[in-house]
Amino acid sequence: MAHADLPDSGTNSSPWPALDYAAWKDTCATLHLWTQIVGKIRLTQTPWLNHSWHVPLYVTARGLTTSPMPFGARTFQIDFDLIDHRLLIETSDGAVTTLPLKPRPVADFYRDLMAQLAALGLDVRIHTTPNEIVDGIPFEQDQQHASYDAAQAHNFWLALVQSDRVLKQFRAGFIGKCSPVHFFWGSFDLAVTRFSGRTAPQHPGGVPHCPDWVMREAYSHEVSSCGFWPGGEMLPEPLFYAYAYPEPPGFNAAAVRPAGARYNPDLHEFILPYDEVRRADAPDTRLLEFLQSSYDAAANLGTWDRAALERTLPA
Repeated sequence: MAHADLPDSGTNSSPWPALDYAAWKDTCATLHLWTQIVGKIRLTQTPWLNHSWHVPLYVTARGLTTSPMPFGARTFQIDFDLIDHRLLIETSDGAVTTLPLKPRPVADFYRDLMAQLAALGLDVRIHTTPNEIVDGIPFEQDQQHASYDAAQAHNFWLALVQSDRVLKQFRAGFIGKCSPVHFFWGSFDLAVTRFSGRTAPQHPGGVPHCPDWVMREAYSHEVSSCGFWPGGEMLPEPLFYAYAYPEPPGFNAAAVRPAGARYNPDLHEFILPYDEVRRADAPDTRLLEFLQSSYDAAANLGTWDRAALERTLPA
């Protein structure tokens, strides 16, 4: 079959940064909620696309962006600048305003962002309960999450930059229906999803503060999905993941490479620790091996029509 080439690029001196979840978990929790506020603005202002593809953020050369969003005949965009640590709001009529990214409660960030939007004539309203978080505190009430370590946030973005680059290369070998590489602020992960073209069994739902119909529409068709996640209380380490929905028989026992990859029965996903990639002599090769072998398992065991869905990349 046509597989993406596995280039031998990246070395131990390459810009894959160290990312210690224990050291930055408080900043991670705060930044997660800040991205939810901005992401919900995009959700509110953008026409609904299949599988919620209208809601994610995208990795940029400085951070994360909503991409342009309509407001009547105007357009505006919100960017997280994780180099100069500011939130940038720009409009199509030339207005520019910023909000510093610094230690501050989520409630203050929410209040100041909404005030700046109102001052620009952008009357935006969002649902203020965080999504996909158990016991989430409404944004306007959240004084608990207030950490922001600029260096750690910068390292997280650098990890996204490298992951985004390799995931885009992996995506290029597939000509069937496939998502963009995008950052989901609900689950706080960078993801890309390939589709077999066949419908899937109804998803059970049950995701905290996320309507079941959203999850059922997101997984309406068979998928092989992979991405990068910076870690959480359940698994306190950054990692790459890969899963299939529905999971075909035998997927959990598939020979997914490299040696550091393992199947997690609680997540129903293969996972590869980020450090296994970062410390490799050829990080790109190590990650692409994981992405390709996990997809091979999903597609072969799920009897996908691979000849119709894949292509050989130009040299």
